[in-house]
Amino acid sequence: MNIRPATTADGPRISELLIASWGSHIAVAHGVAYDATTLPAIVAEEGDRIVGLLTYNLQGQELEVVTIDAPAQHRGVGSALLEAAAEAARGAGARRLWLITTNDNLDALRFYQRRGMRIVEVRPGAVDESRKLKPTIPPTGAYDIPSMTNWFWSFDSTSRGASASPGLGVCRGGCRG
Repeated sequence: MNIRPATTADGPRISELLIASWGSHIAVAHGVAYDATTLPAIVAEEGDRIVGLLTYNLQGQELEVVTIDAPAQHRGVGSALLEAAAEAARGAGARRLWLITTNDNLDALRFYQRRGMRIVEVRPGAVDESRKLKPTIPPTGAYDIPSMTNWFWSFDSTSRGASASPGLGVCRGGCRG
């Protein structure tokens, strides 16, 4: 598996993956509708296939992960993408990497906690607000759980990766999946 920054040549394949994962290339977070095809991105590829994608928005000293997609789970793709995003954040001088998930995404709860992230904010009703910008967001998500609340995740500067780069440690010790 090769992890690398996306190029313009990846555009059509990125768009296909976003539509397959999110129903469109529009991602909504904290009142902002992003066209994820225009954001900086990191891809995971095997041969000529893109098997994972992470898009992000870098603002000042913060890198927000807008989308992360690793359709084949438990192969280390998501972990590798998150580590590459942390490296991009460090390289840009960012001190914080953060992202949002919804309350129905129980797999994300496991995934991000195992990588040293913490829930730093909970916004009940935020998904209803997002539906105003993107009406196609379904009322229920994973495991048939109503999707209503946003969970904000961030790397904690006191977590296991803090000594290497405050707030941006991912998978120290080799976590997978």
